[in-house]
Amino acid sequence: MQSLALIENWPVPSAAAGVVRADGTVAGTRGPVTQRFPLASVTKPLAAYAALVAYEEGAVELDEPAGPEGATVRHLLAHTSGLAFDEHRVMAPPGERRLYSNAGFEVLGDHIAKATDIPFAEYLRQAVLEPLGMTGTSLEGSPAKDGVSTVEDLLRFAAEVQAPRLLDARTVLEAMSVVHPGLSGILPGYGHQKPNDWGLGFEIRDSKSPHWTGSSSSPRTFGHFGQSGTFLWIDPDAQAACVALSDRAFGPWAVEAWPPFTDAVLAELRAGAR
Repeated sequence: MQSLALIENWPVPSAAAGVVRADGTVAGTRGPVTQRFPLASVTKPLAAYAALVAYEEGAVELDEPAGPEGATVRHLLAHTSGLAFDEHRVMAPPGERRLYSNAGFEVLGDHIAKATDIPFAEYLRQAVLEPLGMTGTSLEGSPAKDGVSTVEDLLRFAAEVQAPRLLDARTVLEAMSVVHPGLSGILPGYGHQKPNDWGLGFEIRDSKSPHWTGSSSSPRTFGHFGQSGTFLWIDPDAQAACVALSDRAFGPWAVEAWPPFTDAVLAELRAGAR
């Protein structure tokens, strides 16, 4: 895909990108796809997928108590537990505000580790990484932000989400559907969004503006970006997913570069589908 060559113009030391279709075929890659990059918050979709495996295995229930008083596993996954961004401090009652929370994912990881009697990083490896052949991926700390992976591995993960084998397709559909619709909140790096829609561990684009995806991205697009200069989006309407990893922290360069990159990728996919 020629559109992927746009990463070569990004002001970063190193970048890699790839696109995988819903049928699992890789449409194209660019850059060092086996290089391991820190994921920052792109760790969260991986952690969420492991949590959903734990749910399907019966280790946890989505609506069982977890985290602050009145909160559940579902609240933690959807950033509605009321926990602060990076502190284990309650800022609001569960379900009332969309407070993006690293702390919430750390509580989630601890909850699953206790329920399964397996350290969360090891559970993630056994439940998601190993079955998908993601040998270049590891969790080296917080389930909110300390994953390390490659484009090659994340394309495997994106293929799985589009055509699930580890989870029931109905569970994945729930994960990419809005939890607690209508809640507003801060999308890190992009300011206040009303509504600020999320599923279970995945951010949902809907009509958010500004946004890190493209102007031609469908409202059903879901995924995550990371402060380390990384993103993964899945656009069900385009029947494709895109991963881009870099080694420069998110900032104005990414705000400027990512949306036209995504629009170029989508335009090439649509042209190829004609």
